Amino acid sequence: MVQTGERLASTASERYLLVYMITVLVIVTSLVIIFFVVFQKRKNKLLLDKIKQQQAFEEEIAQAQTEIQEQTLKNVGWELHDNVGQLLSFANIQLNILKMQVADDVKEKFKDTSDALKNSLSEVRALSKTLNNEVVLNIGFEKSITNELNRLKKMKFASTELKTIGEKVHFTNQKHEIIIFRILQEFMSNSVKYSKAENLTITIEYQIENLKITAIDDGKGFDINEIEKGSGLINMKSRASLINAKLDLSSKPNEGVQLTINYPIP
Repeated sequence: MVQTGERLASTASERYLLVYMITVLVIVTSLVIIFFVVFQKRKNKLLLDKIKQQQAFEEEIAQAQTEIQEQTLKNVGWELHDNVGQLLSFANIQLNILKMQVADDVKEKFKDTSDALKNSLSEVRALSKTLNNEVVLNIGFEKSITNELNRLKKMKFASTELKTIGEKVHFTNQKHEIIIFRILQEFMSNSVKYSKAENLTITIEYQIENLKITAIDDGKGFDINEIEKGSGLINMKSRASLINAKLDLSSKPNEGVQLTINYPIP
């Protein structure tokens, strides 16, 4: 009986010890898991904060670059309008004075030079307007695009067209209006310089919560993989990211170029 009691006491003691060890193991495991979870959350938070800081820094850099570019364009616009424009006007006046002092059979020879000066003066004034934000905002987004298309048509294209679809929605942020116009201006400038296109069409589609803009030329196109890191495309994408717009540029050799901008309407 005594031995039986001792065995029972020993078994109970071992059971309590086992329960105690299991409890300690569970507690320690739980603490390790909690520590690991807290550590991971802390680590993820630090990584997320770092990413946000990097994004904020990149946005500030892009914003600063955009502001510098806009100020430069504005200064160039003033310079073209005030100085170059005045010089061309003076040259045209001097040519007209000289034209009056020569014989009639010589006056006809001045016509081409006089027309070239007039066209140059008109082009300089039109270009100076598109480079100045205040002028763009004053005449409006669509009118500015139309003016730019008309200017480029005289220089390069057989036809240019602006199409609008849907009910017009005004920009709540005028800076965004300027940024989108500059993206389109970059595209049009590239079409003039590289595309050998004859026709250029821009479509503005006002959707319920989105502004979709499509620009298409019928030029020689290019391999998109070869131009992916070009400064022009990087500049356009950088501007688009500032206003949370999605930009897509697609092209194939001999199939022209298409630019699509999807801008979420605030």
